[in-house]
Order: sequence, then structure tokens, then C-alpha cells
Amino acid sequence: MLKENLKNYKVILASGSPRRQQFFKDMDIDFEIRIKEVEEIYPEYLTKSAITDFLAVLKSTPFDNLASNEILVTSDTIVWHENKALGKPKDEKDAFEMLRSLSGKTHQVITSVCFKTQEKTDLIHDSTEVTFNDLTDDEISYYLTNYKPFDKAGSYGIQEWIGFIAVSKVNGSYANVMGLPVHKVYEYLSNFGK
Repeated sequence: MLKENLKNYKVILASGSPRRQQFFKDMDIDFEIRIKEVEEIYPEYLTKSAITDFLAVLKSTPFDNLASNEILVTSDTIVWHENKALGKPKDEKDAFEMLRSLSGKTHQVITSVCFKTQEKTDLIHDSTEVTFNDLTDDEISYYLTNYKPFDKAGSYGIQEWIGFIAVSKVNGSYANVMGLPVHKVYEYLSNFGK
């Protein structure tokens, strides 16, 4: 379906995330990966989706020579908890503190996706509420030692062991918690060029 709709375009995914890359494969999209590093710094006054919107667009800025048939896709995910953004942990201690703060509470996972072409830049975002059971320090340590989730916002991957034992409720898109609101990406690309 999408392959046919996008046959005249080249989709470029600017993400090193294996989860996002797998989602694109699973949507049956032909794409290539191009990554250009940017320093992910955002203004302190931003909150929630304004942060992920800013960072998703920021990640698209080094790509200023797109061909007329190219669609660049960049994305950013944060965990929003107790009025602050939790990105990727700095180290194991930071990861431990993040998971301890999420224990027994509900947080939001927010992902923004930027679509950039020669003509325009569009943004979509999605938010999912995730509720954690109470976690013991031993459970947190076990997860960090065995799964090393140091490349993940909020220091966890819902598709891993911690998701099975800790997540008691998900309100919204499960895929969004993994790093991409697939249903919204599919909808956007399905209507692209129409």
C-alpha cells in the first residue's frame, strides 16, 4: 500500500534507532538510512511536545540539500514526568534514579516526527500515558544490568522485561512508547502527494 503510494519518492530515515528502523520495515516502506549528528539541546522554557517538536525539526536541519523526490523523516521521544523531560540517561546512576521516579506512577511518552522535503516541513506528535507498578531496587538493578537501556528515553524499553513486569496500563499508542507513533506516520505518508 505505502510502497505504491511512495513509488515516486525516496524516503530517508535519519535515525539510528533499531526500533524505528524496524517499524519502517514492518510498514513495508522502501527507505534508506542517513544520519547526521546534531547536539540535542533545546530551550529550557519548552515543555512536553514543544520539546520533541523542536528536537525533531533540529535533527532535520543538517539535511539542506534534499532532492526534489526525497522525504526526510526525523523523530524524537521523551518521557514527561513530574513536569520535566526525561531523555536518555547520562549513566547507570541516572538511569536508576529515573526508573525509581517512574515506579508506582503514571508518566507520558511523547514522540514527534518531522517530515521534510524541498518544499515544506511538517510535524506530527503523539502522547501515550504509561502507568508503572511499584518497582523494587533489586528489579531496577536487574533490568539495568541485563538490558542496559542507556539509549532509551526514560531509561526503559516497554518491549523488554521491564515492560512485562512493570507496566500496568497503557493509554494510547504502544508503538509510540517504543519511539514512533506508527499509525500517524502511516496516515501522513498514505496521504503524501495527494
